[in-house]
Amino acid sequence: MEPGGLEWLLVPMQQLVSWGAAGAMVFGGVVPYIPQYRDIRRTQNAEGFSTYVCLVLLVANILRILFWFGRRFESPLLWQSIIMIITMLLMLKLCTEIRVSNELNVKRRSFAAADSKDEEIKAPPKRSYLDFDLNYFWHWSKFTDYVQCVLTFTGVTGYITYLWLDSSLFVETLGFLAVFTEAMLGVPQLYRNYQNRSTEGMSIKMVLMWTSGDTFKTVYFILNQAPFQFSICGLLQVFVDIAILLQVYLYSHYPQKPVSHAAHPASTKAL
Repeated sequence: MEPGGLEWLLVPMQQLVSWGAAGAMVFGGVVPYIPQYRDIRRTQNAEGFSTYVCLVLLVANILRILFWFGRRFESPLLWQSIIMIITMLLMLKLCTEIRVSNELNVKRRSFAAADSKDEEIKAPPKRSYLDFDLNYFWHWSKFTDYVQCVLTFTGVTGYITYLWLDSSLFVETLGFLAVFTEAMLGVPQLYRNYQNRSTEGMSIKMVLMWTSGDTFKTVYFILNQAPFQFSICGLLQVFVDIAILLQVYLYSHYPQKPVSHAAHPASTKAL
C-alpha cells in the first residue's frame, strides 16, 4: 500500500480527535455540577452546595469573555465560558428557590432597593440602598437579584474594558485575573478542611472529577498554545486539587481533633 494511501483515513481521524477535545473543553467543566443539580432537586435541600461556587465561576468566566475581545484565543474556551455562565445561573436559580421555600425566617434580602410590595412580609423599615452588607451579600431571596448583580458587574467591567482595550497591559492583566480567580476556587475548601482537620461532608468523587478535568484542561492549554495566563493558572488549579486529595489521605489515616472556630458559611468548593 502506498504511504499516501492512509491519508484519507488519518485526516478524518485527526479531525474527529480535534472535535472531541474541543467538545470536552466546552462541556467538561459543567459535568461535575450535573449530579449536584440532580441531588438538590431530588432532596429539595441545597445546604450541601455553596452558591459562592457560582459567584467565583461567574466572575471568572465573565472576565475571560472580556479578555477574548482584547486577545482572541481558542473558540472552545470562549464557548466553555458561555456554557459555564448558563450552568451557574441555573444552579443559582434552583438553590435560591429551594432555600427560600425551606426558610423559616420571613425576612427577605435583595440586591437592589426593594419595592414596598416585595419587601419583608412583616414590613420592617424599608431598605433604600444596595444590599452590600457582607453578611447578606450573595444570600438574596430572589433569583432576579442575582441576575441584576451579574448584569451590573458585566456592565461595569465591560465598560472599563472598552475604555482600556488598547492597553496591552490591561488586557493581559484582565486575562490573568480571569484564570487566577478560577484557579483559586479550591483554596477556601483547602482552608476549611484544615480548620476542621477533616474532609467529612466533601465529595471525594467531585474532587477527583475536578482534578482530572483541570489536568485535561491544562494540557489542552499547553498543546494549543493558549495565552500563558491559562497554562500557569491551570497548573496552579491542579496543585490545589492535589493538595485537597492529600488532605483526604492525611485526615482519613491520621484523624485529628477539629480546631474550634466560629461558624462560617460553607466554603466555595463545598459540595
